[in-house]
Formats: sequence, C-alpha cells, structure tokens
Amino acid sequence: MFPDRATLDQWAKSLGFQEIGITDINLSDHKPHVQAWLKAGFAGEMGYLNRNLEKRLDPSLLEPKTCRVISARMDYLPAGTQPLEILDRSDTAYISRYALGRDYHKVLRRRLAKLAKQINAALPEHKFRAFTDTAPVLEKALAHKAGLGWVGKHSLILNKHAGSWFFIGEIYTNAPFECDPATTEEHCGKCTACMTVCPTDAIVGPKILDARRCISYLTIEHRGAIPEPLRAPIGNRIYGCDDCQLYCPWNREAPTSDEPDFQPRHGLDNSSLLSLFALSEAEFLKLTEGSAMRRVNYEQWQRNLAVAIGNGPYSTSANEQLRARLTTCSPLVAEHIRWALTQLAKKMP
Repeated sequence: MFPDRATLDQWAKSLGFQEIGITDINLSDHKPHVQAWLKAGFAGEMGYLNRNLEKRLDPSLLEPKTCRVISARMDYLPAGTQPLEILDRSDTAYISRYALGRDYHKVLRRRLAKLAKQINAALPEHKFRAFTDTAPVLEKALAHKAGLGWVGKHSLILNKHAGSWFFIGEIYTNAPFECDPATTEEHCGKCTACMTVCPTDAIVGPKILDARRCISYLTIEHRGAIPEPLRAPIGNRIYGCDDCQLYCPWNREAPTSDEPDFQPRHGLDNSSLLSLFALSEAEFLKLTEGSAMRRVNYEQWQRNLAVAIGNGPYSTSANEQLRARLTTCSPLVAEHIRWALTQLAKKMP
C-alpha cells in the first residue's frame, strides 16, 4: 500500500527527525547561482564542489530514475553549552556546536536508511537511496524546494520554527510522492546581523559566502597556512564557527536537541586551549574517534590551536608549550607557532 503523508511523517518523527518535505528534482532555478558562485572562486580549495556538478544539479544523474527527493531535518543544538560565554573566554577552545557530539553523517545516514527501508517495505517495486552531506547533492536547494525553509543571508536554510540549528539529509526515490510547496517567502527582511557579525567578513553579499574567508573553511577544509590577516579574527575558534547563527534573530527561540548522539563528548564544550594543544597525535585520534572532527588531521589541529593560543592571554605555560612544540612539529605548524609567540610577546606584563 502506498504510504500516505501522515504515515511518512510519523515514521520520520519516530526516527528523530523533526520534519520532512518532498520535492521534485528540477533545480534549474538554483543553477545560475551555483555556477556563478563557483566561477567567482568562492569555493576555495574545495575542488569536489566542481566535480560532478551536473549530478548536483540533476539528481537523476546521481541516482537513475529519481523523480522525488525526501528532504529531512534534525535539530542538533545541545542545550547548556553556552556558546557566547565560551567565545568570550579566550583561553578556552570554541568548537562548532554541530561537532561536539557523534559524527552527524553517520547518525543521519543510519536514520535515513531506516526510513528508506520502511518505505521500501511498503513499496518494494520502488528504489530509495539515502544521503547526508557525503555525495554530490544540492542539499540546501532541495530543502528549500521541499518547503523546509528559505535560504538566509548567511546562505544557511532558515526555518520559522527552528531557526538554522539543524542537519539536513535526503532520500532519493523513483516513487511519485506528492510534492510539498516550496518555501516562497523569505523572512530576513532588512536584517544583516549575520553579515555584520562575521569575524572575517566572509559573507560578501546576501546569500553569498566567500569560503576562502570563512573560519569554518579555514579551520576545517583548508590544509595550508591560514592567511596572516585572518588569524587574529579567528579568536579561540579551533573547529568551525557559529557566529552567523548565534546572532541570527530567528535563532533566539531555536529549539535545543536532547538527542544523545549530539550531546558534547569528552568535555569538548569547555576545554582549555593548552590542554588540547598538549595532546599527542594518538591522543588526538582517540579524542576525535567517531566525531565529525576527524575531518581535520593532527597537523591542522595543531595549526588551529596555535593560532587560538596566540589570540589568547599571555601566560608562561602558553609560551613554554608553544616553544616546546617547535622542536617536533611540521613546518606548517611551526609557522603558526612563531606567529602565536609574536602575538603573546605583545601581551607580556
């Protein structure tokens, strides 16, 4: 029996999703923006965004015979992590809220796969395939078309009831479900809070993010030296950045998540920069096991922490730890340590 929409919603919510939407696969309205963004070089070193571009713009090329996409969202903001307070404590590491718990790729993909299996049991003649930020999928465009929200000026999906603190995943299918209406209204108005507050001025226009300036890109995707003019604005952010979400009015009443997989692990919501910098590579790998933070390697980890320590307060221990690491680290990390030592020297009492 073809499952009705109420049944689909019930199945999705039982798996922890707050909402699903269904759309067709016509992304022609989004194509000009994507192409212009890539042509401008805003993707930086993320060459994978150029690869398989046609598959991003046409889901049926990625999964043959796809005619519908089920877009699902899951809230992830853990309660009580005090992000603004942590940002104000320059000796404490700030890690993007999405990365404090278990790797969301695995969590969402497992749940989406279960949802797909439930649908497949009802519709065995149809095909389903689940994705979560791991394939050439134009996730935000599909979520917008599926009615889950509008694209905010920070380029993230905003939902009137949930703000932007949620993950998105998709199920591609050839089952001809009825589509939901796309989100047609945008509710950012004249507000430019996200653009104004960005520490590195990475939001160069409404809905236009220059990843090359974005702290999330610089601390995660970028493998080389962080441009010197952008090091001080990074502050104590060692993995990602949430500022554009933290100051968005639509997130003032955003719901928090009690999902166990998204709760902070290993005290990473309140760890000192020096304690994290002192970790060996083996300890770093153990700390980040099963976490989205495995996106960075140990060298990037040390690089990011060196910059953050340089942006923090002077202390004898900070100075000593940085100098000690100079004897064993890579040339890339050494460059950032020397920069940090110069910054700390300016703050000596």
